[in-house]
Amino acid sequence: MSAATGTLYGLGVGPGDPELLTLKALRLLKAAPVVAYPAPDHGTSFARAIVAEYLSAEQEEIPIVVPMRVERFPAAAIYDEAAERIGARLAEGRDVAVLCEGDPFFYGSFMYLFERLASRFPTEIVPGVSSVMAASAALKRPLAARNDVLTVIPGPLDDAALGARIEAAEAFAIMKLGRHFPRVKALIETLGLLDRCAYAERVSLPEERLLPLRDVSGDVPYFSMILGYRGTEPAIRGAAFDQEPAR
Repeated sequence: MSAATGTLYGLGVGPGDPELLTLKALRLLKAAPVVAYPAPDHGTSFARAIVAEYLSAEQEEIPIVVPMRVERFPAAAIYDEAAERIGARLAEGRDVAVLCEGDPFFYGSFMYLFERLASRFPTEIVPGVSSVMAASAALKRPLAARNDVLTVIPGPLDDAALGARIEAAEAFAIMKLGRHFPRVKALIETLGLLDRCAYAERVSLPEERLLPLRDVSGDVPYFSMILGYRGTEPAIRGAAFDQEPAR
């Protein structure tokens, strides 16, 4: 690595509320001459929107356009091209801050740029508040304690895989619900856990919604989550997943 190169920063920007941005991420964001972020092919970048008030006109922006479609797209080619553009700025000696919703290494797209660039340029990862922790705080329901096993499960898994992982854990969080929600909720009901689960969507945003899982029906957004607890820890069972959330 040449001392003349810029540094690649992976900045976790949290679940949506700009006030959940860490002080370190904010400092590095403001100082970076180049800011990159994932963006849909239609609409605005959620990651950019979180930090929009802190960006300046002097900063160069590099949107990494990822098609928001059900069918598969050449993701490798998209990150190859983005890494080439970002690498060119780093080679010029310019720092690049890459924004990532939540945390960069927790289902974060930044990991694909890290894979392509970290061996060639100085790299620093700044962790962010993940949606799992933000949902727990918003619902006022602890995630896990003592020797509990907390399992984070992607909603698109098939029923057999989902069921096995739920039954192997004392606590679980199911992410990436979207169109999979009716199937996931039906499985949880079959397992007899409906009243031990809570639902959260768009956590920390003005349109945040928090409900007992049994009260949720119909379509839900991608940015939604189910938290459940099967364990015996009194402090968590006492948080009453079978009662109405605080709001």
